[in-house]
Amino acid sequence: MSQGPASASPGAVVRKSLTLACPREHAFAVFTRNMGRWWPASHHVGEQPFLDVVIEPRAGGRWYEIDAAGRQGQWGQVLAWEPPQRVVLSWHLDTSFTFQAELARASELDIRFEALAGDRTRVDFEHRHIERHGEGYEKLRDVLDGGWVGILDEYVKLAQGGAPGAQ
Repeated sequence: MSQGPASASPGAVVRKSLTLACPREHAFAVFTRNMGRWWPASHHVGEQPFLDVVIEPRAGGRWYEIDAAGRQGQWGQVLAWEPPQRVVLSWHLDTSFTFQAELARASELDIRFEALAGDRTRVDFEHRHIERHGEGYEKLRDVLDGGWVGILDEYVKLAQGGAPGAQ
């Protein structure tokens, strides 16, 4: 059994736990290599909707969107890359969903993938350190708590609907 996500300030954390009907490797791949297929197109930082969302597969890599003109809009960076068990991403979008480059002001997404019997996977999702975004973080936390439900539902649909191992 994998260790659960690290703790953060209790009022500045969003936690979700999902059980998917697919192997852990597939769940990890869909989350990290196919985000542009399940992330809602309405949730973008650029002037135009994105064509894809990219997580560079290494610690220190970037997490960003690409729009139709090829412009990149950075969301954060990869803090930990441990396939297929875990990925940690920094979230640099502040309370107005504007990119802030300073890592000390970024929150973190810690996503852990645990293999279960019968080719099922439990995904433990933690969006922590939301207080780092400063004044108004409580409202942001509430928005994220509700928003992650719909976003992660789209992830589950793609992960369970695709063939295991699909890229």
